[in-house]
Amino acid sequence: MLGNYFKIILRNLKRRKVYTLINILGLTLGFASAILIFSFVKYHLSFDTFHSKKDRVYRIVTEDHMEKVFYYPGTPPPVGKAFRNDYSFAEKVARVYVMEEPQISLPFLKGDQKFQEEGLAFAEPGFFDILDFPLVKGDKKTALTEPNTALVTKRIAEKYFVDQDPVGKMIRLENRLDFRITGVLANLPENTDRKEEIYLSFVNLKDYNPWAGGDDGWGGVGSSFQCFLLLKPGVLPSAVNKVFPAFSRKYYQGDYATEWQFRLQALSDIHFNPDFEGKMSKRNLWTLSLIGICLIITASVNFINLATAQALSRAKEVGIRKALGGFRTQLFWQFIAETALIAFTAMVLAFVLIRLALPLLSQLFDVPVSINFFRDIYLLIFLPLLLVLVIFLSGAYPGLIIAGVQPVQALKGELSQKHVGGFSLRRGLVVTQFVISQLLIISTLVIVYQMRYVNHANIGFQKDAIIMLRLPTKERSKVSTLRSELSRLTAVEKLTFCNTAPIGSGGGREIVYDARTKKENYDVIFKAGDDQYLSTFGLQLLAGRNLYPSDTIREYLVNETLVKKLGVSNKEVIGKNAMINDINGTIVGVIKDFHNESFHKSIGPLCITTKSNNYYNCAVKISIANLQPTLRALQKTWEQVYPDHIYKYEFLDESIARFYKQDQRIQQLIQTFTAVAILIACLGLYGLVSFMAARKTKEVGVRKILGASVQNILWLFGKEFIRLVLIAFAIAAPLGWWAMNKWLDTFVYRISLGAGIFILAVFISLLIACLTVGYSSIKAALMNPVRSLRSE
Repeated sequence: MLGNYFKIILRNLKRRKVYTLINILGLTLGFASAILIFSFVKYHLSFDTFHSKKDRVYRIVTEDHMEKVFYYPGTPPPVGKAFRNDYSFAEKVARVYVMEEPQISLPFLKGDQKFQEEGLAFAEPGFFDILDFPLVKGDKKTALTEPNTALVTKRIAEKYFVDQDPVGKMIRLENRLDFRITGVLANLPENTDRKEEIYLSFVNLKDYNPWAGGDDGWGGVGSSFQCFLLLKPGVLPSAVNKVFPAFSRKYYQGDYATEWQFRLQALSDIHFNPDFEGKMSKRNLWTLSLIGICLIITASVNFINLATAQALSRAKEVGIRKALGGFRTQLFWQFIAETALIAFTAMVLAFVLIRLALPLLSQLFDVPVSINFFRDIYLLIFLPLLLVLVIFLSGAYPGLIIAGVQPVQALKGELSQKHVGGFSLRRGLVVTQFVISQLLIISTLVIVYQMRYVNHANIGFQKDAIIMLRLPTKERSKVSTLRSELSRLTAVEKLTFCNTAPIGSGGGREIVYDARTKKENYDVIFKAGDDQYLSTFGLQLLAGRNLYPSDTIREYLVNETLVKKLGVSNKEVIGKNAMINDINGTIVGVIKDFHNESFHKSIGPLCITTKSNNYYNCAVKISIANLQPTLRALQKTWEQVYPDHIYKYEFLDESIARFYKQDQRIQQLIQTFTAVAILIACLGLYGLVSFMAARKTKEVGVRKILGASVQNILWLFGKEFIRLVLIAFAIAAPLGWWAMNKWLDTFVYRISLGAGIFILAVFISLLIACLTVGYSSIKAALMNPVRSLRSE
């Protein structure tokens, strides 16, 4: 019996090749997209879930409650030690200080090799009792307890020492501090936000950074210094959060006791919370998941549409089977089996497609995409469930329609299309497809326009042809030599020494203005730069003058926003005294506002001053006429001044692009899946029109004999689908407007959602529908009417 069913299924599929091919292609694209989106979402949801005590691991984070709230993933350096001494909520408390792009050298090995790593951390020993980064060599109990000791990952050990035993070997940090390796960590998994592969003893932090390693820095906070807790079993984070107000009152005086607030952040929240520099928003993951569901629905709609459209041609087959004693349930399951064969074939092809495109997909998703059915338990559960869902979503309704055919009517030829799934159902399904497609088209257009606005808007300073060189030391003699040597290069137009470029965090500082006795209720962004800072970055001076050359703070430049917040005019502020972070200076100039952060955040009050011990970078504006020779000349000059350090540069516009990395990634993903959704919808539309053309062959022939033109015939086929596109647009437009306004609300500076975007979206949809419908329609319209009538 089963063998007979299988033969019938293969015969039916072979007889309707176009129908089979369209369904397989549509489902293949739907399955491939769903599998990729599932893998992407699963990858991000798995971040730091491998730690055995993850439910009890928290990080202390800082909120600075001023005019608005500022969020920091770190804490002031003494917070962790004070919390450990004052409270008994935690089994372990560990502080970590992260360094980005440190230089590591091997001075005790032949050749004195130098390496620049992604990051390293000074960590207290308890850190490895909180998080599970196991040692493959060494003793966890004594790791980092002694001064000048280090742990490295297996990858770093192999990189530095090849086949030698790394334990006991020495490494040097920034040509300043030596550390002895006492253990080797297992290689870090991909799904962790802790990317540091070298850990150094925390007691040596004071030798590298006295402020961070001391116990007096209560007034400074950033991202580098973090504190992790392992709560005792049964201790609730809410109980810990309740003591933090008293904690702040104990260590801060006056207004600071309410401004500086601390709370716990769960380990599971770190990867997703944008307030605390999370790498991936959960909103984006749910959006992608919804897109995956929509793609599966779109592919299933194709199947239902084509199956019900062709049900009439199968009526005689069903009638004969029922007349010979076939039951309705048997016919239903036969159709489900036919659907299952198509769906299974599509899933196999989806895997083949993903395998072939893995390198490109890894780049697109910016994650290590790996699809392994037999090793991934979640994929092993997801795929069968997805397959079963698609089989019944696609096959149940057509199966019921076909199985419900009345044998007498079928054999007499009395069945019409309304008996086997009428046009109203297919209209609804086609509208569903176009609603999904148009929603994705609208989303793509909005994101593209917003990112174009971000990339081309006036940010208030020059970003092109500026190279940022990181200074390894701040020795005045070397800085002076570097300035002198770079200035001699003909391709160097201007240069300045500074802590950061105009865009980039400069840290918040409190301000007391002129004769006012109380500090303002907002922080001022602090940027240190020499007297060439304005001209190098093209900042516009609105009032007063530029800074005079100095190594210390004597004068301040302030931006328009700060002047407005002070409640004075540009002229009034010139010559007034300002105490910023307890350092007096004279305000000598007002500069035009510029974007010091991404367009997600508003322009804040800002000051610029001279402070040479805060100059961490050299910004060089160059002529790009002969770029490669210029880059080589810069490197040669830099290496002459700093021969013991690795040369590294970055173009300013490239560093700015990192602010929008997540937005760009989402744009690429939505564009890709929009194209897939449109392609799936076009396949179904093409199948429907081809079927309509075949059924209307006689009608077309009669119309042509009666004088109908090609345009009349094209309108016969096109008017129905144009109407459906417009109905879909009426549904998609308000949904798209609401959804994209929510997304745009994450930007302070954004485009407005005008009618133009929606007009373009519906035009694209109509164009796609017309092109899809056009081929089969033109073919039918140009057919010789004699042939079409004879074929009947």
